[in-house]
Amino acid sequence: MTDAPFDLEAADALWREYAAAHPEQATDTEPPTVDRFGDGAALTDELLDLVVNGPKRATAGLVREFQLDGIPLPRIGSHWIACDSAGRPAAVLRSTELRIGPFTSVDAAFAYDEGEGDRTLESWRDGHRHYFTRSGQRHGFTWTEQDDIVFERFEVVWRAADR
Repeated sequence: MTDAPFDLEAADALWREYAAAHPEQATDTEPPTVDRFGDGAALTDELLDLVVNGPKRATAGLVREFQLDGIPLPRIGSHWIACDSAGRPAAVLRSTELRIGPFTSVDAAFAYDEGEGDRTLESWRDGHRHYFTRSGQRHGFTWTEQDDIVFERFEVVWRAADR
């Protein structure tokens, strides 16, 4: 991965801004996860742009990758802070829908909501086969289409002032 470390101080400040403006929503007892989309600088920034300025309202990740990275699985209503490739926080996201299942269980509506490529199921499957294969290799395992995936829908609840 070529991305820079996260700016945790800036992420904390962004979370405090959101929590002050929306205390009824920021009820998590633990601080939100700070993470980024993708597995390289160009992909990270492309996907983040789709979140902040475009149609991306869903994401998918390998359950095994969450476990190996020591990141808790999302919960409905939980928040996370999405950062760019330089590690700067860009937005606070809130999980609205979660499902765990194999690669083969993705449907066209989810592929469309992920907002990537031409938003078709075929495009989603092609892009994610490559991505999950790279993720498995990076973590020392061989990914298969039967591995559990977290299918997550989210809403953007707060944007950094410079976004």
